[in-house]
Amino acid sequence: MGWFTSFLYSQFFVTLPEPIKDFSGQTVIVTGSNTGLGLEAARHLSRLNATLIILAVRNKGKGEAAKESILASTNRQETSIEVWDLDMQSYESIKAFCTRASTLPRLDAVIENAGIMTKYFKIVGGYESTITTNVIGTFLLVLGLLPKLKQSAKDFNIQPRLSIVSSDLHFIAKFPERHSEDIFDALNDEKSEMSMERYAVSKLLEVFGVRELASMMTKDSKPDSPSVIVNCMTPGACKSDFHRENSSIGGIIQSILDALIARTTEAGSRTLVAGIAAGEESHGAYMADCKIGEPGSLVLGTDGKALQETVWDQLIRQLEIIQPGISKNI
Repeated sequence: MGWFTSFLYSQFFVTLPEPIKDFSGQTVIVTGSNTGLGLEAARHLSRLNATLIILAVRNKGKGEAAKESILASTNRQETSIEVWDLDMQSYESIKAFCTRASTLPRLDAVIENAGIMTKYFKIVGGYESTITTNVIGTFLLVLGLLPKLKQSAKDFNIQPRLSIVSSDLHFIAKFPERHSEDIFDALNDEKSEMSMERYAVSKLLEVFGVRELASMMTKDSKPDSPSVIVNCMTPGACKSDFHRENSSIGGIIQSILDALIARTTEAGSRTLVAGIAAGEESHGAYMADCKIGEPGSLVLGTDGKALQETVWDQLIRQLEIIQPGISKNI
């Protein structure tokens, strides 16, 4: 069964299981949680008794509105949710967020949901904005939070989880930049293809990053079990405001597509919760339909491992420039 056939089967015939794991006593961070999938995932976590949910958002006012919406629907105490500033296009904001997170009594799970798709080429923080947000910023946050997650594992005898929201679209990434000596420099070419292709590439890079990071963490763990579970997942096609850049005609087309094949935002958010509810078997895995799946051909192909290592080495090089010594957090 090809990717597109599997995708359509999932969208039309798979009913995603409602989250049931009890998160009592746990502290969970959800990025991009003032709207869409992140908001609904946080709502599930509140319903599932998470002791503290941190809504990591760029717009504090919208974050507070999201908090009130969640509390109104779950009847939890106001102290069970906090709204923290986090701009995934600002390295200083990400570093400040990680510093603040280091003061938490414990950190049990992180859902990295914040991301963008744009048709406009723009350099932000030294890289094209999609790459800055979805790849550089995402893994800067991953490595910045790892020390707290590892410390929580040690102090509370738990196995924290960190899950990145990827996408089915990584299957269709053409990714011609992979043939370049410097992949991230090639992605900064203003003439390169944007919108869906660039988004697909960014999600492919996330899959590579999760797989390589998980491999390194498992090698370094004693016994052979990761102190922190790292995975990624796809929510599938969901109704959201993700395509807000579309023109009026594009918006109409997107609305038709949403009506035909898209899941509700609540249904899609179940996959996010599944990512941080999954066990050790999900370490380094790509999840689809709330279970472990197989990533695309560029990942599993004969050159996949070599490309994965190249992407990781070049990604770490960029992160070390932004925050010297951060690779030691692994």
